[in-house]
Amino acid sequence: MGASKKIQVAIADDHTLLRKALAKLVTSFENYAVLFEADNGKEIKNKISQHIIPDVVLLDVNMPEMDGYETASWLFKNHPQIKVLALSMFSDEKTIIKMLRLGAKGYILKNIDPEELKNALDSVVKKNFYLSEYISGKIISGLHKDVDRQEEPVNLTDKEKDFLRLVCSEITYKDIAAKMYVSPRTIDEYRNHLFEKLKVKSRIGLVMYAIRNGLVEV
Repeated sequence: MGASKKIQVAIADDHTLLRKALAKLVTSFENYAVLFEADNGKEIKNKISQHIIPDVVLLDVNMPEMDGYETASWLFKNHPQIKVLALSMFSDEKTIIKMLRLGAKGYILKNIDPEELKNALDSVVKKNFYLSEYISGKIISGLHKDVDRQEEPVNLTDKEKDFLRLVCSEITYKDIAAKMYVSPRTIDEYRNHLFEKLKVKSRIGLVMYAIRNGLVEV
């Protein structure tokens, strides 16, 4: 990506010092710029309604007026092209899974190193998802406890199962197409069909489905 076309990031966090520090850090990353900052989801919504539209939103979960859950849901419904990277002090699996189910592309903790933040932003932009080993472990733990969420059995073709297994890796959709010897457009069709078939909203949702139903070993 050329220097003239930087990835525009919005940061929503009600802790001013942390938000300012995050903005300074993101600005220091090559190819990234901070488009605007916000105290809460309501401010994010107002900015976007004025056609100030970021590529990525770094979104705190716990905020006044309009929290991360409500904001993620609104963004996914109204601007699904905006990639949400959830940011929180909370590391419990219930919070993580809820944010991912609402459409967040990844989840990071506020105590991570700057290098991991950069990796998370890069992964969300290029691969449409980011999960650290720690967060992956939390998701797996939560899904194993998620016994009250009954799912109707879904019949999957062998190609759909192969696709889901590859989705659980870190490779891009383009690389998945190469491995399956099909066009990227065909992979897009697999993905969109499975979103509808499995009633999920994102690559993260596909990963969680595959884990919960034993299609991948963890």
